[in-house]
Amino acid sequence: GGWHMAHIYIALVDTPGFFAALIRRFLKQRYIHVVLGFDAELKEAYSVGRRNPAIPVFAGFEKERKDRILDAFPTAFYRICEVECTDVQKRAIWERMQEDYRKRFCIRYAVCGLPFILAKLPFYINNQYTCSSYIASVLEENGVMHFRKHFSLVTPKDFYADQNMRVIFEGELSQIVSGMPDGFSERIHGGSMCV
Repeated sequence: GGWHMAHIYIALVDTPGFFAALIRRFLKQRYIHVVLGFDAELKEAYSVGRRNPAIPVFAGFEKERKDRILDAFPTAFYRICEVECTDVQKRAIWERMQEDYRKRFCIRYAVCGLPFILAKLPFYINNQYTCSSYIASVLEENGVMHFRKHFSLVTPKDFYADQNMRVIFEGELSQIVSGMPDGFSERIHGGSMCV
């Protein structure tokens, strides 16, 4: 066993707000936040981002809480993608998330990373990541995805530009939280939501 196919989920998030608008302008891309989930509804999902969705300054490794994000950004727009991996890879990634969650206050958002990303200069500050670089490094270490650049330079766009993944949901966060639209899980598994 262990080689059965499994799935993990990458959610790309477009949040409103000044800080987000700034990053969007620099990176010239719609989605500026990346979340890694273990199920399509993101019941269990992690990211390097805001500890409190309303305050961009205090950021680090967190378990995503959709209800809190919804309160802060009712119009947050999500694109959820399904990525194939093996059971073994999924388990390893899940264990890494538990481990990092235990030491979450040591993992911080690399606020000073933006100029490096714009200049395409790889950088690594111990235990500091952007939301994209954290997930890129975890997926790369586990052989689930490969990027043609140093993980510190990965931006949200790199997740959907040339990776092998299926978009299974695109819409406002409120649709996910208010319970999936009827037939959502059949649509996910039936594959009619592919783009």
